Amino acid sequence: MGRRSSQRRNAAMLDSDDTDSVSSSSTTRSDMMLSSLEEVQFGKETVLDQCVDALYEKRFATLLQLCLSSIKRGSSKEIALASHVIGLLALTAGPGDKAHDILKESQTLISEAALKSRSDNSKISSLLECLAIITFVGGEEPEETEKSMRCMWLVINPKLGPNVATAKPSPAMITVVVSSWSFLLTTMDGWTLDPKSWQGSISYFSTLLDKEDRSVRIAAGETLALVFEIGSLEKFSGESKGSSDSSTDEANKSRELLHIQGLKAKVLNQVRTLSAEAGGKGSAKKDLNNQRNTFRDILEFLEDGYSPEASAKIGGLSFSTSTWAHLIQLNFLKHFLGGGFVKHMQENEFLHDVFGFTPNKKLPVAQHHVSGTDKRMYKSPNSVLNKARTQFLNKQRMLSQDKNVGYYTGGDEF
Repeated sequence: MGRRSSQRRNAAMLDSDDTDSVSSSSTTRSDMMLSSLEEVQFGKETVLDQCVDALYEKRFATLLQLCLSSIKRGSSKEIALASHVIGLLALTAGPGDKAHDILKESQTLISEAALKSRSDNSKISSLLECLAIITFVGGEEPEETEKSMRCMWLVINPKLGPNVATAKPSPAMITVVVSSWSFLLTTMDGWTLDPKSWQGSISYFSTLLDKEDRSVRIAAGETLALVFEIGSLEKFSGESKGSSDSSTDEANKSRELLHIQGLKAKVLNQVRTLSAEAGGKGSAKKDLNNQRNTFRDILEFLEDGYSPEASAKIGGLSFSTSTWAHLIQLNFLKHFLGGGFVKHMQENEFLHDVFGFTPNKKLPVAQHHVSGTDKRMYKSPNSVLNKARTQFLNKQRMLSQDKNVGYYTGGDEF
């Protein structure tokens, strides 16, 4: 009897141990299965993110190709819109492979279209501004930037290029070309410039200071200030004359120095005159004041070395420029982006780097990791999440309206 009781107790203990063991084993397997499922789920989400990102990459490339097709065969309005979109694509992408690919695929096509369209001011303006933006963002080598600059130069100096129309450029076209050219010059180191490409450019910009159109004068004046700020004036002044014999090197350098000093003296006199110009018949006061202020800044820079300071306020925070290069960049980007400039300055990291600006970003109370897929699903107007959010907001709005109705009907009469 005692033996049977002992056997039963042992059996019970054995059963208990087996149960615990089985339960423990089952739990372990469940945990492993759950862990495996989580890994598979995570893997699926990662692959899905990659696939969706690849789809967006394809859409990016498709949009670029559609815009390039419009530039090839579209109307003037289509070309203007397509050019602006390509510029925005580059600015949104920021420096890197995307922007460089945009430049490689677009540079030659846009340059050829610009050189063939010199009779259409709106078309040439759109094309060259686009060329300036995509080169500014995507250019990785000085040669790429100078290639775009040479295209711009040929538009207003057709005699320098073969098979180029000889129509006289309008003041508006000259202004766009000079502004775009100087915008790209802000990215160049004076020592890396090709000395054969820009000989005589100071003299050319000096002739523009005598033009009747104020926008041409201002663009040329700011470009000259930038040239003097960069230095390496021998690359912009003119061809040096004389033998290559080493015995005449000193004489050549002396002539070149005198030539540069003569050019600077001429420009200085022109700038001084424009800084104090009296208003003529039909002269717009705002345009006149703008010209005077600009050339006073240029005069102060040429005489005393002080660059103008400009400031802008974004989201309650200010940033300022203290060089001609940054001022030209700021004005060009503000013109290109128009009403979108503030938005880009708040969110575009590339522009933050360009201007050394850190926006005032408000952090959410609680931060949660959200996958790229979830973000896109939430942003999609057809997503379940977005529809649920819309329904919730509509319900809240209706409750609020009911309260207001109750308040006005239950209150005093007026």
